Order: sequence, then structure tokens, then C-alpha cells
Amino acid sequence: MKAAITAIGGYVPEYVLTNTELETMVETNDEWITSRTGIKERRILKPEEGMGASYLALKAVEAMKKEYGVRVDDVDMVILASVTPDMPVAITSAYIAQEIGAKHAYAYDLQAACSSFLYAVSTAAAFIESKKYKKVLVVGSDVMSSIVDYEDRTTCILFGDGCGVALMEPNEDDLGIQDEILRTDAVGRNFLKMDAGGSFLPPSHETVDAKQHYIRQEGQSVFRFAVSNMADTSAEILEKNGLTGDDVAYLVPHQANLRIIDATARRMGLSEEKVLINIQRYGNTTSATIPLCLWDFRHQFKKGDNLVFAAFGGGFTWGAMWVKWAI
Repeated sequence: MKAAITAIGGYVPEYVLTNTELETMVETNDEWITSRTGIKERRILKPEEGMGASYLALKAVEAMKKEYGVRVDDVDMVILASVTPDMPVAITSAYIAQEIGAKHAYAYDLQAACSSFLYAVSTAAAFIESKKYKKVLVVGSDVMSSIVDYEDRTTCILFGDGCGVALMEPNEDDLGIQDEILRTDAVGRNFLKMDAGGSFLPPSHETVDAKQHYIRQEGQSVFRFAVSNMADTSAEILEKNGLTGDDVAYLVPHQANLRIIDATARRMGLSEEKVLINIQRYGNTTSATIPLCLWDFRHQFKKGDNLVFAAFGGGFTWGAMWVKWAI
């Protein structure tokens, strides 16, 4: 028995923040952003539309229910992958479970930076394969605009808000999660982080005034590690399982940077049409990038297709997963 994705859903906020608008906020321009990242626009959650990662999640669940006609009130486990939950301490996944009617679901939040969704799918698969849980909702939802400094051009050009959800259930036809390689390395601790807000540096007037509650990164260091590790791990998952680029229907990569995605595809020996890209529309939505790709391109997949999920995030965290599509 394997764990398979049986339904997906996605949602992005209504407001579109374009590169042209960013030109009025920071010293940058459309050509510079596009040539270095591939991003043209990103979606931003405005207070008048809704608040928090849970709002996006509930919208994505509604889209999934409408598309696939599935029930979610009988979900027995909810995992939220997010770096921007609604609030500290009170877990957002429990609120999501309550609002979708899954009142008896076991729920928790999981944080592994941009690799969070990949880690959450791995965790859900382990619970399903152990037969402890039968129906798991994995949510990748982030409101990155809540931790982005729009006076910092190294970060504000990259991130957007969005959510993707995946319903996972047992499968006895050899479809679903086949294998994975997940890694971490604390060498990246200081290259991509938010300084304040945790036990290391609790919130204070000083930390707020110093803008230490915004995400910061050393772009070149992150780029260098991301290119090598995400590409190497994606190639390794193929070699480990005796696969080649010809066997892969699609690469579903974390949408961090177009150059990182291109490097991963080349390392795997994939042609351009096998690489799913929507970074130009949404930017980096952190935990939501992979499920949003699945949602956007869902009509291209066929049952039994070999997909490779790949991600890289702060900390550092990264990995690749081989999936046989089950829908």
C-alpha cells in the first residue's frame, strides 16, 4: 500500500502586485527582476479580502471540493505546511480542521521553510502507510507579504501569497509516493532567516524599530546552495530508482528562481516542456509553490505519470520526491 494524492486545490488572492508597481516602491525595474528571477507579478492578500494563512487554505479547500466532488469532513489528519501561520502557539491547522468540519482530526503545523510542503507530504505518506490514518489533508499556505519589507529590494521582488492543498489517501495500485530524498544542513542558518520573533530574539520595541521581523537573505549564498543541492537531489532520486529523464512526465519544482529551476531540469536531462513553471504569475509562495503548480497544471497529468517534486528552503532544507500520479 502506498499513499497517493487523490484531489488537489489552489487559491491565490485577488490583488496583483506587478513589477511595474514595485518600481514605484524600491529601486528596481521590470527587466532586472524578470531577467534574474523570471517573476512578472505576484498575488498579495489584502486585509479587505481576508486575513491569514487559514483564509487562503479554506478557499483552496473549497476549490478542491468543487473540482473533485470530495468530502473533507471525514478527514482524520490535517498538516499545515507554512512559515506564516495565523498566529504563534495556537496552531492554525486545528482551526482549518474545525472550519472544514473535520472536528475529530489530528492536526499540527509543520515548518521547513520553502521545503515545508515536501516534508508535509512525506509525513502524511508515512502516517497513511503505517495505517494509522486514512485521509490526510496537506495544506501549503503562506502569506509572505506579512513578513516582507517592501523597502528591501532583495526580498520584496521575490515573494507572493498563495495556497495549495492536497488530499492524500491509501492506494493499492502502486500509485502515489514512490520514494524520496530529504536533507537539511544548518550551514544555511544565517543566509535566509527572520532575526526576531523567536526565543533567540523575542519581540521588543527595539526589534520592531530595527525591522528584524522581516525576512532577510544573502541572495548569492542561497542561490549557490539551492542550485547545487536541489539539482543534485533531483538527479539522485532518478538514479536511485533506475529512471532517466525520458521516464519523467513532469518536474514540479519549488518556484524560487527560474535559473534554479532551469539548472535542476538540465541536471535531470529534461526538455523544457517537461518543466512546470508558474513563477512568472505568483512569485515564490514558499510552502504553496508545489501544490499551486499541481493545481495549475492538473489537466495535463495522466494517471500513472511519473512526477518529481523538488524544493529548497532556508535552514537549509531541500529534497526531491518521486510520485506516480493517481488522479
